[in-house]
Parts: sequence; structure tokens; C-alpha cells
Amino acid sequence: MARNFSIQRQTGFTTIAVICFVALYAPIVILVVYAFNSGSSIANWEGFSLRWFAQAWNNNQVIEASWRSLRIASAAAVLATIAATMAALATTRTAPYRGLTFKYAFINQPLMVPEIVTAVALLIFFSRIKVATGYSGLGYLILAHTAFCIPFAYLPIRARLEGMDLTLERAAADLYATPWQTFRRITLPLLWPGILAGLMLAFVISLDDVVITNFVKSGGQDTLPTYMLGQLRRAITPEMNAISTVFLLLSVGIVTLFFFISRKQD
Repeated sequence: MARNFSIQRQTGFTTIAVICFVALYAPIVILVVYAFNSGSSIANWEGFSLRWFAQAWNNNQVIEASWRSLRIASAAAVLATIAATMAALATTRTAPYRGLTFKYAFINQPLMVPEIVTAVALLIFFSRIKVATGYSGLGYLILAHTAFCIPFAYLPIRARLEGMDLTLERAAADLYATPWQTFRRITLPLLWPGILAGLMLAFVISLDDVVITNFVKSGGQDTLPTYMLGQLRRAITPEMNAISTVFLLLSVGIVTLFFFISRKQD
């Protein structure tokens, strides 16, 4: 007699899943462990110490690059989330029409095009503006990160809008609420978890971007990822592990905070 096939029981899937998780997270665990190594080797354990965290904390270049990364990521995340929210409202709160699919593809274009292509395009675009205006500040990096982060913020916001029931918005319209009143009192509170998700994702993407930053930045505008890349080309010390561990904890903290906020909103 033939045995019944069950999609829930697949031979070997557990083993494959374990291998994948080990391959993904074992390097991260090793990185964190060796951040507490007392020696200068990243391969030989010489005892527990916090010396590399202290050294990174007292490194002015690390502090400067970290604050610059946080400023750029914060500004880019806010601008990208605002633009993504408006785009999501424009593409979901409307009847289907010809060209709507093209708009989806246009908004998500940075996800489909290799990042190096986007970086070269931004380099050419901003270099002309630099020559014409003489300005070479952080504004270019913020705009470049914003353009790249918009689709990352757009996806969770659009998903949230598509999953929302239109009954309350229609009821508000029936009660003579203006479009702005409906958005402020009905749509925005329901959409808030999606906006937070988009903001968090855009912030993390901007924080660790290397390719676009390397192409667009001017002299003396290293972010923490580009600073670390430059240091790795010279000498690898556990100081890089310590910096990576701090930013890993920052990312975990952001995700944990969002989890509790979204749970309260639901």
C-alpha cells in the first residue's frame, strides 16, 4: 500500500535547516567571542578582556565615523519612510488602472538593479551637482541613502495597507470626515506598525551600506562600515570585532523594541 505523502514531514529537511543556521550564525558567534579576546590575534584565544571595547571607545576616528553613520542613517530612514508612506498610499488607496504595475516596478527598482549600478549612477549624478554648486557636504550621502532605502521602507508599509480593512475609512467618509481627518484619525493609527517596520528596515540598511557610500562620499566622510573596510585592508585586530559586536547589539535592540511596540499596536 502506498504511504500518504505529508508536506509537514520531509526527510532531511531538519538536517538542512540546522546546517543553514550554523553556516549563518556560527561566524557571528565567533566574531562576538573574539571581541573579548585579551590578545591581539583573531585566531588564538588568550583570555577574557574588555580592552578592545575600551580601545574602540577611545578611538576618535571610530567615534566620529559612528556618529556620522547614525546621523546619515537617521535622516535617510526618516526621509525614505515619509516618501515610502506617500507612495504606498498612492498605489493602494486607488482603483487599479493601467500603469500601476509599472509604478510598483519603478519604486522597487533599487531592489532589482545591482547595487553597484545604482552607486555608479548616483556618483555621476551627484558629481555634476558638486561641480555646479561647489557643495560637498553630507547632503549627498543622505540623499543617496534615501533613494536606496525607499523600496525597503515601502514594502512593509504597502503590505500593512493592503491588509487593512477599508470599513472604518469608508465609515469616516460617510460621517463627512475630510480626507485629512480620515487619514489622521483612522488610517495613520492602523498604519503605524507598518511605518515603524519600514523606518527600522531603512535605518538598518542605511547604517551598514558600503558600496553606495564609497562611491558618493567625499574626503573625510567615512562612515563606520567604510572605516572598518579601510582598516581591514591594513591590519585585522579584535577592535573590529568589538565595533561589530556593539552594532550587532544595536540592531538586536532596534528589532526587540519594534517587536514590543508592534505588539502593543496590535
